[in-house]
Amino acid sequence: MIRGMSLGTDPRVIAAMLDWQAELGADEWIGDQPVDRFAVAQAARAAPAIAARPMAPAPPPEPARADPVAEARQMAAQAMSLEQLADLQASYAYCDLKKGARNFVFCDGRPGARVMLVGEAPGADEDRQGKPFVGRAGQLLDRMLGAIGLDRHAQDMSRAVYITNVLPWRPPGNRDPEPAELAMMLPFVRRHIELAAPEVLVLIGNHSCQALLGQRGITKLRGRWTETLGRPVLPMLHPAYLLRNPYAKRDSWADLLMLQARLRGQ
Repeated sequence: MIRGMSLGTDPRVIAAMLDWQAELGADEWIGDQPVDRFAVAQAARAAPAIAARPMAPAPPPEPARADPVAEARQMAAQAMSLEQLADLQASYAYCDLKKGARNFVFCDGRPGARVMLVGEAPGADEDRQGKPFVGRAGQLLDRMLGAIGLDRHAQDMSRAVYITNVLPWRPPGNRDPEPAELAMMLPFVRRHIELAAPEVLVLIGNHSCQALLGQRGITKLRGRWTETLGRPVLPMLHPAYLLRNPYAKRDSWADLLMLQARLRGQ
């Protein structure tokens, strides 16, 4: 359309009009939408400046997060003696329990004894003295072992026992160990058993069974032999449970007799 004139459909007329537009300087078809030529020109002038602007440096990559369990495995594997293992475990940096504990509780009794007892975690008395099973529950445990002729302080190795816990640091308020804490300490416990080389393992309480057997429910686990790390294992009720539930002492006496029979080769 040219100001009210109809071009019609005659090709000659249309060609003539296109020639006229070209003579006037038109070099492209008029689009359906208006174009802001000032903005296009301004953007063209700014493009070289943007291209010349230096690229911002890429942010540094985040440091890889340490795997606490893998670190524990690596450290435990380095120990060639119980003394080395104690030093390595005491220096382990990923278990927050050590921040609130008074002492690192590693072991008591006679290394090399036929029987190794693995408990759960230190309590308040153990934290103060730096030895496992020295409070009321530990005193009951000593009497139980004495009833079948065993003693953590015995000079005769046939009567001696060796004692440790899965956790070497006391959980706050004697709370239950958390799964992550058990997982971090398990490589150290496994190496502890390998280095102590007992003939028989006694797992005391639910959490030691959870760590070394992968099972819970001590009232169902006790009373029967099982195996871990290539050694016979006898799960037993924790003496702290017996202090709260004296009726269960009969079950523990039966377990002690099973242990005695095993040691006698019966």
